[in-house]
Amino acid sequence: MEVRKIAQTIAAKSPLAIRGSKEVLNFSRDHSVADGLNYVAGWNAAMLLSADLGECIAAQREKRRPNFAD
Repeated sequence: MEVRKIAQTIAAKSPLAIRGSKEVLNFSRDHSVADGLNYVAGWNAAMLLSADLGECIAAQREKRRPNFAD
């Protein structure tokens, strides 16, 4: 049951953020700390341009759950 709760928590997050987290973790595993930090900086910059960020802000302002496009 706990695994299901964790899966539901992850599934409620931005698909783009989940994908980005996986990419960064996989990249960082095989590269230096400096390279990993540069890689995550690129992903973070891209996230600022995503519609998901706007949806998060709007949902928080409207006190509702965010609705992300798949």
